[in-house]
Amino acid sequence: MATHVFLGSPEATEPLTHELLRSFPRSRCETHPPALVIAQDAPPLLPTSPAVVFARQILPDAEPVAAASIRLWAELLAQRCLAALPEGQPWRLHVFPHYGAADAGRHRCELIVAALREHLRQRHRRTLRALDTALTPFTPAHSLVQLALTSPETGFLSLALAPTPSALRHLVVPQPEGDVPIASDKAAPSRAFAKLVEAEIRLGLRIPSDATCVDLGASPGSWSYTALQRGAYVIAVDRSPLRPDVMQHPRLAFVEGDAFRFAPEAPVDWLLCDVIAAPERSIDLLRRWIEQRLCAAFVVTIKFKGHADYPILDSLKSFLPAHCDAFVLTRLCANRNEACAAGILRPAGAG
Repeated sequence: MATHVFLGSPEATEPLTHELLRSFPRSRCETHPPALVIAQDAPPLLPTSPAVVFARQILPDAEPVAAASIRLWAELLAQRCLAALPEGQPWRLHVFPHYGAADAGRHRCELIVAALREHLRQRHRRTLRALDTALTPFTPAHSLVQLALTSPETGFLSLALAPTPSALRHLVVPQPEGDVPIASDKAAPSRAFAKLVEAEIRLGLRIPSDATCVDLGASPGSWSYTALQRGAYVIAVDRSPLRPDVMQHPRLAFVEGDAFRFAPEAPVDWLLCDVIAAPERSIDLLRRWIEQRLCAAFVVTIKFKGHADYPILDSLKSFLPAHCDAFVLTRLCANRNEACAAGILRPAGAG
């Protein structure tokens, strides 16, 4: 059994705890305000482990650690990293605070990272050269070191050695704390475009130029607008028209109708859906498109009115891995009371 640390958002700590108890019923969950949930006596995290929707980041196989100063934190990290990391292989480092005033904690974390870098520069330059600061998806060669400070002198340390971060890409994300800044574009028809942008980042794949997309429930047009900006061709389906400039775009075809009844004449590259509907309807729509292979990739929002329906997301936790090469099922930073399912379908006939 293991101890894993799950980082959520303050308003989602209770749903996260309930989700973990459903996924790991024999574990003991302890909340560390404002948004850490520590699951003790939990099973090891595997590629087959269920997604955790309300966790923005996960520290697998974490252990409590302590150090009395910035220098000692740097020495502790250096010792653990050098003992565990494959020599010369790329690794990433996330050090973040989870206590008190954010600015003070962040400054301490920055000083710890700077001290660690200096320690490695003086003694272990090859390990320092292998430190990768990119935010791109993990490769099978990447290891990930995470330190979450719960006070200036205490915290949790997780060393996920290669290929674990890549194998757990539906759980462990490249962005520190799972934080993706919410995109801004004043020209977009609404702020909803930021959800699609974030889903692309988390999936590690942008809608490519010349892709064919279906946007269900498209009005007023933010997701169509984003796909068109990428150079895609869009079939927008809604009972209401999109914003006039989006409607007039030469690569957009508008279909007036019911998003839940629409099916393309031929499979498309991307299904996009941010329609307002009961969560079970959105899930059924997504399952139908996947089972009938009407798309090659998808981004679908699942919206809720309260908290009672959250367990319905559990039905996707076994369905998506069975059909997708890569997927995310999570509450985005840009989401409100909703979740996002995004994925890339496995080619037909693949195991």
